[in-house]
Amino acid sequence: SLLHNYELLRDSGDTIVGEHKLHIQHCICCLPDDGWDTINEVHSHPVALMQCRNFIANHPDIKSVEAEDTAGSAKYIAEHKCHGWAAICNSDAARHYGLKVLEDSIEDNKHNYTRFLVLTNPNKADFLRPLEKTDKSSLVFSLPHEEGSLSKILTILSFYDINLTKIQSLPIIGREWEYLFYVDVTYNNLTRYRQSIDAITPLVRSMKILGEYISFEKLKD
Repeated sequence: SLLHNYELLRDSGDTIVGEHKLHIQHCICCLPDDGWDTINEVHSHPVALMQCRNFIANHPDIKSVEAEDTAGSAKYIAEHKCHGWAAICNSDAARHYGLKVLEDSIEDNKHNYTRFLVLTNPNKADFLRPLEKTDKSSLVFSLPHEEGSLSKILTILSFYDINLTKIQSLPIIGREWEYLFYVDVTYNNLTRYRQSIDAITPLVRSMKILGEYISFEKLKD
């Protein structure tokens, strides 16, 4: 999980209205007149570098340099004619900027997917997705520092046939032993989901629904 994104999402005031899962594939690319014998640096986003660490470890003579973006690294190399530099990005980006792909599919995990969220102003949410067709929700709540507080929440969700697909805890700065819990749930019945929210609300210190939307799996069907 990209933990900082949870804070950005919570503080943005936007709401989630959809999700998309993208198969992540990386290549290493460079200027057309460069090659393995001239490359001494590879630039990319820190997460992309991490996702290709086995490949990078097998090329110890090439220095890894963190950048703000994967495709942005390819664009910079192309526009500034950075000889001796390579980028790790998707092969589509490499071709778009006229770079040569030295090797494709260099990611460690060949089955890696990244989830992207579709956000909008809450006032526009109902125009972008029909609430009655939603089957997934993202929540964030805090709990009192009491024995069994999280267990009670999970028990209630289970009683209402709500499926927990993800849970991520982050400490609340300045409040010892207190955490924010970011939770993704799926449901088959909107009414029972709403009832479960009403049931857990008295047990949490604070709660915010980050979005109710149609899951990527349901959209594919």
